[in-house]
Amino acid sequence: MLPVGLPAHAFVHPHGHNREVMEALVHSVAQGIVDYLTAAGDHVPLPSGSGLVYRAIPDQPGDLATLMDGLKAMMAGAMNPAHPGYLGHMDPLPTTVSILGDWVAAALNNNMLSVEMSPLLSRLEPLLMAEIAQFFGLGDRAGGLLVNGGTLANLQALTVARNVKLGCLQGGLAGQATPVIFASEMAHTSIQKAAMVLGLGLEGVVLVPSTQGRMEMKALESAIHNALAEGKHPFAVVATAGTTVTGNIDPLPDLQRLAQAHDLWFHVDAAYGGALAFAPAHRHRLAGIEGADSVTFNPQKWLYVTKTCASVMFRDLGLLHRHFRIPAPYMNSEADWVNLGEISIQGTRHPDVLKLWLSLQHLGKAGCAALVDHGYHLAAVMVDQIRQRPYLTLATQPDLNLVCFRGCPPQRPADTWDGWNAGLQRFLLAEAEVFLSLPLWQGQRWLKAVLLNPFTTADHLVALFDQIDRYAEAHA
Repeated sequence: MLPVGLPAHAFVHPHGHNREVMEALVHSVAQGIVDYLTAAGDHVPLPSGSGLVYRAIPDQPGDLATLMDGLKAMMAGAMNPAHPGYLGHMDPLPTTVSILGDWVAAALNNNMLSVEMSPLLSRLEPLLMAEIAQFFGLGDRAGGLLVNGGTLANLQALTVARNVKLGCLQGGLAGQATPVIFASEMAHTSIQKAAMVLGLGLEGVVLVPSTQGRMEMKALESAIHNALAEGKHPFAVVATAGTTVTGNIDPLPDLQRLAQAHDLWFHVDAAYGGALAFAPAHRHRLAGIEGADSVTFNPQKWLYVTKTCASVMFRDLGLLHRHFRIPAPYMNSEADWVNLGEISIQGTRHPDVLKLWLSLQHLGKAGCAALVDHGYHLAAVMVDQIRQRPYLTLATQPDLNLVCFRGCPPQRPADTWDGWNAGLQRFLLAEAEVFLSLPLWQGQRWLKAVLLNPFTTADHLVALFDQIDRYAEAHA
């Protein structure tokens, strides 16, 4: 019997005493998920969110029928990345088996802190991460961790970089010359967050100018020499393989050589672009990443695994053990397996490895490559459509399946173009059921398309530009 005050279906009884009601409940939720996903194309890609009706926590347990109605309302008002017109962000619809894996992982509720608390999954994760590291050419000593998002991955990598290069694992930064990290002005904001958390402050990241979305090598060399002349202590260079706004890749081979010449840790934030490692036709775009000391890669993006599924990898995993690990005395240890929570910023960790492993097993290398190839095909179609229209301009030549562009109607004053593009974004969502995001870049508003849906076709994109022409004619 459950404690007095709890509903009979608060937990699944371990001896099956409430099996019938639990089967009905799970079936109802599963049916709701299938109903929602198989009709996702009939719902707008980005609801307004205005339909939320907040209910305070009740004094007494609620009934399941009311809860299910509330759940359906939440689903109806959620972001809808499964819609072929959802093109705004790096948020794809998830693979089928990663949904199932997430559900199973939630039911098992294992803790990836230690081998004892997740005996099979804690063994699976390092094996899988070692294999994935080989896709990046990181070598036989490489391995990594799954973490809760790319921000934590970058933080973990730069923490190890700081400890290794500044020797501050024990004593911290006291008495150190001012440490600095170099990153492109296009780098993700998580690099600055990492500097803040690491005690470097925002000024601890020297933002290097970019050209066409890629870090300028001469500007980086000057920045390093200036920092040294000012008595600062450079310790890391961060390259980006897939900038968030324009979808570009920094010159990785040149950056790797320069970092090595100055004895700097070389980190590559390939949260998005890392998927190219799974696509033989495009892997060459990541040339140089094999020389990275650490790499961030998020399968939750271009490999379509449910959130969250992010990772950080190290070319020498031993550095993570020697310069970060804090043994947990309350946990048993295994001779051949590390407690992953001891080498991660996170202690308690969700078993994301299950859905990642299932998804990769289901898709295979060929399936992963096909997804990347499809994204490039759509990007080529979109770039071609933009170039056919003199009133549209590309931000940069994209390196990935992310296309950033804006309208610059010549008959209108330039100071009205931001408003014109914002109006176009609203028009496309309302009239064409297409969501493009509206990032700020170089002080201007641009439209961004992330071509991250296997059901989006070239015909969808042609129809999109027909709608853009319609807006342009009405707002000449």
